[in-house]
Amino acid sequence: MLVRDVMTSNVVTIPSSTPVLEAERILEFHRFERLPVVDKGKLVGIVTKDDLLKASPSPATSLSRGELLYLLAKLTVKEIMKKKVVTVSPDTTVEQATAIAQVNRVGCLPVVENDRVVGILTTNDIFYKVLNPLFGIGEKGSRIIVYGAGEAEPMQKVIEQVNKLGLGIKAAYTVASSEAEKKDLILHLDADNPSELILQLKDLGFSAEPRAFGA
Repeated sequence: MLVRDVMTSNVVTIPSSTPVLEAERILEFHRFERLPVVDKGKLVGIVTKDDLLKASPSPATSLSRGELLYLLAKLTVKEIMKKKVVTVSPDTTVEQATAIAQVNRVGCLPVVENDRVVGILTTNDIFYKVLNPLFGIGEKGSRIIVYGAGEAEPMQKVIEQVNKLGLGIKAAYTVASSEAEKKDLILHLDADNPSELILQLKDLGFSAEPRAFGA
């Protein structure tokens, strides 16, 4: 899966000459956490809600309200934005983009192609468009965990048993097992009650049990 498949394409950007107060209004209106800063079609920085909060005067200041408004009206995004922006291309894989975001400790990645911002990838995009479908989050059905069945041969036996019962698999993934060098298999099934499958797997020598969503 590529970044272009999950990124948000309709990106709201602002020029660096935007007053800080206007940037705040744009963030609040769209309920965004950050805004790419673009001058003459080129990405020159990024400004976040935290940047704007830090730019606001301290409540302990001795300046009057009018003086504060005057200073804020003159302050532009250019003076507070982050100029070193970590970006990715639309053809970057989601796995690579996630690793880049983690290494750089950023919550979003502007997507740049031919020096032009064509999208933005945020942690929400990854959660809702990648992780939720992968794990079947929000979908009906049931989940079971089959201990030690995360390798090819035992996994094949488990899936054969699922097929014999005519059950559908919505999602399947492995997690590290408590047993060294083993993996557990987690299945998200389209059945509300997987008890028959669990009993049959136990007859085959597997240790399996229902697993609550979120567990």
